[in-house]
Amino acid sequence: MLTQDIVFRFLRSKPALNHSQIEKEAGLPSKTLYKAQGGLINLNENHLAKLGPVLRNYGFSEEQFSKAKVISIVNHKGGVGKTTSTINLGKALSLLGNRVLMLDMDSQGNLSQCFGIHQPETQIIDSLLDKRDLPIIEIESKLHLSPSDIQMAYRELELVNSIGSEKRLSNKLAPLLSEYDFILIDCPPALNVLTTCALVASHECLIPIQPEASAYHGVENLFNRIFEIREHLNYSLRVRGIFFTMVHKNQSVHRTMIDHIRQVYGHFTIFDTLIETSTVIKQSQVAKQDLFEYSPKSNSANQYLALAQELATA
Repeated sequence: MLTQDIVFRFLRSKPALNHSQIEKEAGLPSKTLYKAQGGLINLNENHLAKLGPVLRNYGFSEEQFSKAKVISIVNHKGGVGKTTSTINLGKALSLLGNRVLMLDMDSQGNLSQCFGIHQPETQIIDSLLDKRDLPIIEIESKLHLSPSDIQMAYRELELVNSIGSEKRLSNKLAPLLSEYDFILIDCPPALNVLTTCALVASHECLIPIQPEASAYHGVENLFNRIFEIREHLNYSLRVRGIFFTMVHKNQSVHRTMIDHIRQVYGHFTIFDTLIETSTVIKQSQVAKQDLFEYSPKSNSANQYLALAQELATA
């Protein structure tokens, strides 16, 4: 069923569409879509009935927008910005009007701690091993979190030895897919059972890479693992793309490495937005805040917002 939220999601995915032309074709008053997106009015049943056939002419299908897109942010090397990116991409996507759930699959619990969750009473591993629903904490109206902490590491062996371990997260997420637009999974810095669970549950994966030789080496192993999971466990998994983090744009070494990676992995999507090294990012981490709370006008916040826009309009 077409809803106002689905209309907005489709329009965000097609930024080149002329809203005035759509209104004209649907027989709607001028500025109807503008007012609805600004929260001044709500699209009623009559509006939606008229918009439906017009949007289909522009490529809309209800199946495409009825379920969340599940995306793992994955790299088995630590310190490349997976958690920072999950936090700020999640917040940016919610600011763009999307309903977002973030999953903390790293036993270090840094994603959870950023939002003030240090010792969750119930966490993801409890849901995977015990007959419990995934715990979900509302951070903001459109931004939710499923937390973890060191208990995940203590119980990881139980998960390894459990029946159907790789598919347990996917099964837990299934009833939640209609409630969100994006589900982002912060993966641990290892190719272990937790990362496998995340990739089996995902439609796509995003790979942050720091443009340093040490961060680049071993990426092929990550791609091999992704392709193995796609072959044997999740045939619909795809690499959504690569994005660069901790970039020094004025360093020739970084520029050279970025060019090299674009050449070697040019068959994948490589996002245009670069996440530069920034004191503000480090300060926000210390303050346990996302960038949009800590410094909303900073270059770093703008870069993550631009990256979210690239992701949302795919």
